[in-house]
Amino acid sequence: MDPTTDNAGRTGVPGNARASLEALRAEIAKAVVGQDAAVTGLVVALLCRGHVLLEGVPGVAKTLLVRALAAAVELDTKRVQFTPDLMPSDVTGSLVYDTRSAEFSFLPGPVFTNLLLADEINRTPPKTQSSLLEAMEERQVTVDGTPRPLPEPFLVAATQNPVEYEGTYPLPEAQLDRFLLKLTVPLPSREDEIDVLTRHAAGFNPRDLGAAGVRPVASAADLEAARAEVAKTTVSPEIAAYVVDVCRATRESPSLTLGVSPRGATALLSTARAWAWLTGRDYVTPDDVKALALPTLRHRVQLRPEAEMEGVTTDSVINAILAHVPVPR
Repeated sequence: MDPTTDNAGRTGVPGNARASLEALRAEIAKAVVGQDAAVTGLVVALLCRGHVLLEGVPGVAKTLLVRALAAAVELDTKRVQFTPDLMPSDVTGSLVYDTRSAEFSFLPGPVFTNLLLADEINRTPPKTQSSLLEAMEERQVTVDGTPRPLPEPFLVAATQNPVEYEGTYPLPEAQLDRFLLKLTVPLPSREDEIDVLTRHAAGFNPRDLGAAGVRPVASAADLEAARAEVAKTTVSPEIAAYVVDVCRATRESPSLTLGVSPRGATALLSTARAWAWLTGRDYVTPDDVKALALPTLRHRVQLRPEAEMEGVTTDSVINAILAHVPVPR
């Protein structure tokens, strides 16, 4: 195969793309302990050109996870700390008057990057949250009527605390639907937490990932080659019908007021293809769909209040649907 070349002059051979993406997981593990599912989800999102929402209580390394990803991929990255007083222009950029030229010029905001870390996104009001909508969907920002394209690749990795925590604002449904995956970052197991403390006792500094040995192991060229290979992964008519049946079942569930939209169905098909390719296959199986159903769908459905009061969760509803929808043979 012909190699591809990125802007930095590096060449990436498509045949080595899977090895480069798999190496990402091992590299991130040098900084983050015991969050393999979240790491894999971030790699899937890179392959699908999708955005990721990371949810977990404070202190479980959500921010460190994204920073480690940025360090392991040769991509430009910027971080925005979302606060109650953050303005939309603080994210997208604004027009600034230049006294020397007596004209207004555009000052790009932090959204003009490859990997945007939106830290604690639900600590800012919906108006500022929504400033990311156009960027996430259209991959451009419109300021003063002028559309300005964002760099490629572009991915938003947003962290949020659980919505029942004080000082948080639920994300609008329209914005939630723009996230490809919602990954939960749980508290570590006892063994993993001991490993974390042992690393810190040995001098690990989460603010110095270079000292921890995290190095770039994949480039934009590797990512582009991987995406081209994922696009060749075969999806049979039976698998496409299975994805549709799972998503339609969420719309008929008595526990839900809002089911998965057609956008969610296409997202599930996309993530299942990426997972199939990562595991070394050029075709999608029902198990691939099941493996990605929870992170792809859990933020696209809404529970009925009475179901929520009974302790039902979106994950339990989706798992029940996966157990009952007939699997193609």
